[in-house]
Amino acid sequence: MGANSSSISELPENEYLKKLSGAEPISENDPFWNQLLSFSFTTPTNSADLKLLEEATISVCKSLVEKNPRTGNFGSLIRVFLSRTKELKISAECQNHLFIWQAHNALFIICCLLKVFISRMSEDELQLHFSYEEKAPGSYGTECEDLIEELLCCLIQLIVEIPLLDITYSISLEAVTTLIVFLSCQLFHKEILRESIIHKYLMHGRCLPYTSRLVKTLLYNFIRQERSPPPGTHVFQQQTDGGGLLYGIASGVATGLWTVFTLGGVGSKPTPQLEQCSPLANQSLLLLLVLANLTDAPDTPNPYRQAIMSFKNTQDSTAFSSSNPHAFQINFNSLYTALCEQQKSDQATLLLYMLLHQNGNVRTYVLARTDIENLVLPILEILYHVEERNSHHVYMALIILLILTEDDGFNRSIHEVILKNITWYAERVLTEISLGSLLILVVIRTIQYNMTRTRDKYLHTNCLAALANMSAQFRLLHQYAAQRIISLFSLLSKKHNKVLEQATQSLRGSLGSNDSPLPDYAQDLNVIEEVIRMMLEIINSCLTNSLHHNPNLVYALLYKRDLFEQFRTHPSFQDIMQNIDLVISFFSSRLEQAGAELSVERVLEIIKQGAVALPKDRLRVDTVSPKLSKDPLVFSNNCLRDFLWISSSGGMFSARFAEEAADKWSNSFTVLSRSSPESDVPEMNPGQPEKFPELKFKYVEEEQPEEFFIPYVWSLVYNSAVALYWNPHDIQLFTMDSG
Repeated sequence: MGANSSSISELPENEYLKKLSGAEPISENDPFWNQLLSFSFTTPTNSADLKLLEEATISVCKSLVEKNPRTGNFGSLIRVFLSRTKELKISAECQNHLFIWQAHNALFIICCLLKVFISRMSEDELQLHFSYEEKAPGSYGTECEDLIEELLCCLIQLIVEIPLLDITYSISLEAVTTLIVFLSCQLFHKEILRESIIHKYLMHGRCLPYTSRLVKTLLYNFIRQERSPPPGTHVFQQQTDGGGLLYGIASGVATGLWTVFTLGGVGSKPTPQLEQCSPLANQSLLLLLVLANLTDAPDTPNPYRQAIMSFKNTQDSTAFSSSNPHAFQINFNSLYTALCEQQKSDQATLLLYMLLHQNGNVRTYVLARTDIENLVLPILEILYHVEERNSHHVYMALIILLILTEDDGFNRSIHEVILKNITWYAERVLTEISLGSLLILVVIRTIQYNMTRTRDKYLHTNCLAALANMSAQFRLLHQYAAQRIISLFSLLSKKHNKVLEQATQSLRGSLGSNDSPLPDYAQDLNVIEEVIRMMLEIINSCLTNSLHHNPNLVYALLYKRDLFEQFRTHPSFQDIMQNIDLVISFFSSRLEQAGAELSVERVLEIIKQGAVALPKDRLRVDTVSPKLSKDPLVFSNNCLRDFLWISSSGGMFSARFAEEAADKWSNSFTVLSRSSPESDVPEMNPGQPEKFPELKFKYVEEEQPEEFFIPYVWSLVYNSAVALYWNPHDIQLFTMDSG
């Protein structure tokens, strides 16, 4: 690209780029292309250099946009790239660096130009720039090939067909990056794009048959986590035998302008994070998430989502359904291992969520693993470090737990997995604890953090739902986990009493004044009472189903028995308090009979003996509460929609989670509360008690989940993509501080 420039800022004055964007048409056979494409560099990832590259590209693009309708040089560049790729597979097999090197450089230039084009013009204008070509005087118009479709197909073929070697790593990465750039038009629209030219090409025509192979390749790129080869591996090496005109030109300019590009930027060192990551794996995962979240076409469901929903394990010998032509097989063990190892990134957690929610084969496989702790522990770490994570990552981690806790086998097995020395849990030394007890601790900690810091209404919904799903299978709870359950109930009780006191004081103060409206304390009380009832039902579910397995919970109940006194006669809790009151009374009586000054060990022994002696029919599994019905209740929307937690000083804490994200989340998800099939609910007869429906919650997506997911995915691309920079002032899809 020229040997006279020495920095990125000098790119606009580079003679080769000036000629490309100039007024003179350049034929596809012109030696100019060999000169233009003979440069060596490692793509910059330093944000300052990427910004400089973007600004330099814009100035070149302005000239190219103006001249391209007459010269067709952009189309010529693409055709040159397409011609170079025809020999890529053979070149890779023969270790021929030259064609790979020049094809990579051509694609890099195309990607840089395309990124600016897409940010500055409509799709219709973009399509026109692909169609411009020089016509010789007196020539007749011929049927023009569709260069956009040609390029898209070529990129997909390159990704799925070219073997991944050191010399092909960079061009494979550039192909994935260019597909992301092609789809980036969504960034510059506030509304979700439901009809797009690029979407149409990817879902129909020549690209469609490659759907399953593309998804499979992107998944394997994520699984393998191939590191970037050493700098210069992909660069054409000068031949000692002369090599002809093309080799001579290449060797003459290979040490020019672009050699100033180094990983991390000129004169800077790469960060440890960049050294450890796989750019291709990261970029492939981002492209997969973008493709999976494209909106359905009017006449066709998203084939990439279909592929993700239906792929199977390589060990699964059952036939594919004829209704899904995009199904394929992949090694689930390798996929599971990669998912366990990569959960520190938002995009890996989002992939895990998608697979668990949408692919029944993956969900069944994961729930059958005997090393489920390898997956659950990284998810718990995300929730434990909630203050360091963005809201979307926390949401995804919590929803994953909720999906897992829908399975009774999971809820039983996690109490059989014993963990030792959980070093990241700082509140207390946990030398030995079950995975189930640790899960309870982290979820309760998340609830308490939310109560005192963020006031995020949807976090509570899903935390409580996960605890409720597990409650019937609580087994041998760690004493600290049992204490935290009761401590959370204590905190809720204090909130309830505080709001009640504020309501009373406000009412007294307003008796002499009719000017100011009363705050809606009734609504606050109603919401808090709903959550208190939920906690009571979680405790009741454990006592009813597994009392003899949980002496530590009974101990904690007895130790804090005074907490429950105020709720015995409360009309909202009388029914659910019957079992809890019975357990407290029964075991209190046995302790009184045993005498005073009992040690902790002796108390636990008495509790274990009492649990065996307590007749099971003494614990009621039914209720005469008129509040229950056969219809399922929407818990998240009704119970917590206006749940605003009040600080100890009476003021409101500022929410860390972005309101925009919360609003979109509310439109995307809901959690259905406990419900039994109608056939399982007995007819109501006068005086006949109605059974408690099973305390189970199921996660379902609301209609139009893309309103949440598409901005989220593109925020990940914006923040995490390797060597891609967009001007933040141009972004319309989301605000810079959301998520």
